[in-house]
Amino acid sequence: MSATQSKLWYLEKIDLLKGLRPEELQRVADRTTVGHAHKDEHIYFPEEPSNVVFFLKRGRVKIATMGEDGKEVIKAVLYPGEVFGELGAAGEEKRRDHAVALDDDVMICAMNVSDVHEMMNENPHLNLALARVIGERVVSVERRLEGLIFKDSRSRIIDFLKEMAAKHGTQVGDETLLKHALTHQDIADLTATSRQTVTTVLNDLRKKDLAYLERGKLLIRDLKKLK
Repeated sequence: MSATQSKLWYLEKIDLLKGLRPEELQRVADRTTVGHAHKDEHIYFPEEPSNVVFFLKRGRVKIATMGEDGKEVIKAVLYPGEVFGELGAAGEEKRRDHAVALDDDVMICAMNVSDVHEMMNENPHLNLALARVIGERVVSVERRLEGLIFKDSRSRIIDFLKEMAAKHGTQVGDETLLKHALTHQDIADLTATSRQTVTTVLNDLRKKDLAYLERGKLLIRDLKKLK
């Protein structure tokens, strides 16, 4: 497979770009540049101009912000096929978050916001797709806020594990396997709980033979039974 064919193959897997005609996808390929990031390397920082939209081709990326107390708050963990930095195309002038590679060889495609706008003007599909991506992110944040109000710590942790597994895991019979790069503290930050609570819940799930979180992977025995 040539470099051009490989680039097109990856772009076809990007959720935002699905449905584009081959010639439109080729235009995206012509207007994007491929970049790489190593584990813990920043892809962008807060206050940087929001003039680029990124397509995640390989590896995982976390989107996070810093609280007033200097503590990092993880907002999302992204997997191949997802887009980030998309608020630049929706009018954001400066980044409010930072994006960090979670794996050793993260591969991304970068496209200038001006090019994204041009293609959006020519193709209503992209407008709708971008609105859907932003809408899904908003719904995800709202769901987390509702969890904080109406659910206890255990429920929030289990809901998070189920959501990640259902969205990004590989199904093998009744079991679901998810590769991840999250520590107990990361899960605590994502669920507004404590690391000790996460450890307690995970140990209980292991004792009940429901789920196993190990370094780099999560195995859920049966999603339907995880509650």
